[in-house]
Amino acid sequence: MTVRSGLVTHVAAGPGRPRLVEQRRRGATAREEIRDAAAELFTTRGYAGTSTRMIAEAVGIRQASLYHHFKTKDDILESLLEDTVAAPLEKAREVAAADGPTLARLQELAGFDAGQLATSRWNLGALYSLPELRTERFVEFRQARTDLARIYAQLAGEVLGDQSDPRRHVPFRLVESVISMRSDAMVGALGVDSLDDLVGVLVESVALVLT
Repeated sequence: MTVRSGLVTHVAAGPGRPRLVEQRRRGATAREEIRDAAAELFTTRGYAGTSTRMIAEAVGIRQASLYHHFKTKDDILESLLEDTVAAPLEKAREVAAADGPTLARLQELAGFDAGQLATSRWNLGALYSLPELRTERFVEFRQARTDLARIYAQLAGEVLGDQSDPRRHVPFRLVESVISMRSDAMVGALGVDSLDDLVGVLVESVALVLT
């Protein structure tokens, strides 16, 4: 139910979610809206420069309401980072177990992974360098990313026919280079018209490095 009092709109939108304004963020739930607001603030203002109060204000809820969904700012960050590796890791395990030419499977993984990094609403990969991620709090995220890199290296080693060839580590780094290219607005400078085209260039580069 919506109750209007003067110019302020109060929306009863679920437990722990009293609003002072109409919905202003993307998301079907309060949790999704909080994540969207946090992702924007973390990638534009910086993680250290963003408070839970700022996130709550961006959503249009009280700070206390935010804590019904996330206990700490670290919890929000962990949730966002998990999204950047969960699907690619699942895809990596899928292509690693599949049949077919190894290079084609590796390129399929690279295209999927680079695509989600390039086209997500906010450039969350830019948060990978945060010093906070080196703490015990984010050990599961670091392990997932390590597992993903290991599968890339394994597939690349199969293409090279040599698991000791240092080039096996390059495809993973090539894919993650889309993060800095996106941050630096390098799409036009590289002679491509869109982020999708950039992903295509990176996928082709995987083959060039390994063959």
